[in-house]
Amino acid sequence: MADDAMPRRQCGTMPVHNRLATTSSEYRARRIAVEGFAKGFARALGMAPPMEDIIRIPVVVHVVHHTAHQNVSAAQINSQIAVLNRDFRRTNSDAAAVPAVFQPVAADAKIEFALAVRDPNGGPTHGITRTQTSVREFHDDSDDIKFAASGGHDAWPSDKYLNLWVAPKIMDPDIGELLGYAQFPGGSASTDGVVLWYKCLGTEGTATRPYHLGRSATHEIGHWLNLLHVWGDDDGGCRRSDEVRDTPNQSKSNMGVPSYPNITCRNGPHGDMFMNYMDYSDDVCLCLFTAGQVARMRAALLGPRASLLTSDGLTPPGAPAGFAPPLDPRLLPVLEEGEVPDDVFDGVGWAPAEEMGAQMRGVFAGPGRA
Repeated sequence: MADDAMPRRQCGTMPVHNRLATTSSEYRARRIAVEGFAKGFARALGMAPPMEDIIRIPVVVHVVHHTAHQNVSAAQINSQIAVLNRDFRRTNSDAAAVPAVFQPVAADAKIEFALAVRDPNGGPTHGITRTQTSVREFHDDSDDIKFAASGGHDAWPSDKYLNLWVAPKIMDPDIGELLGYAQFPGGSASTDGVVLWYKCLGTEGTATRPYHLGRSATHEIGHWLNLLHVWGDDDGGCRRSDEVRDTPNQSKSNMGVPSYPNITCRNGPHGDMFMNYMDYSDDVCLCLFTAGQVARMRAALLGPRASLLTSDGLTPPGAPAGFAPPLDPRLLPVLEEGEVPDDVFDGVGWAPAEEMGAQMRGVFAGPGRA
């Protein structure tokens, strides 16, 4: 594809997940544990007051560019941070475009993002690194952009920062060109974070229609916070779930600008939630997370990503640490059968609910549970 052409939205997160799940038993075990925590947290939240505390996440943006044009400006990066804060706090101007039937489940995640002001050595930073590279394209199956030795930039400590790499081009061996990809909680610290194509970053500069409103980053950071695609990645099977009870089951990803209602998987009369950030619709369509998705993201931040809550990345050098200790939600790993259409996700893959329910209860049985 020519450099100035825009591919259809494609995300490499699931191919990356599948590769790691196939090659690493440690990753598989961590992912199952993460999913067990998420399910327990969602169940506990149903018996608890709403989450009111705002979580702020330090971000470092690694701009890896082959040409000067790809060396995106600080203003463009800041426009992306602004989009993230609007989208995750539900202050986006298009929030009112959510169909009335879905408005009651649209939710403020109470998650905010800011460029880091303290680097890993304790010195001042603007939260942006810049690397000129001889590499024209990077690949999700090798994570080569995440290492200086392969022409990219090494990650900052992922227990303190969200690493966001901006790439000249991203390729998957099976899918082709990608807009971005993320690593779910549970992967290696050296590769943890989000990768974005430079044409999908923010709302100005190189941001290119129809991915010019910064929603690719919103989507990928959703994955980084443990959200799945709303269609469950089963390509029309209508069996898999995103493990969120307030998103309708849908057949497959939506592309472009769908018309409401778009009915699939017997989900009428209201149809697909194609305006959800975890679908593939054009940026102009994407405008909500649901309360169930918020619960999964908060579970990630209070569980596998809890170290970010005590990061000093947003504390200026010389100032005292500004974060309160992380909350301590109790793990209630109970998986009831029948919560999802047919198949249940255990953090690695999908299996029939009755089979996975027994497996999860066995692996995550807490004190007094069988």
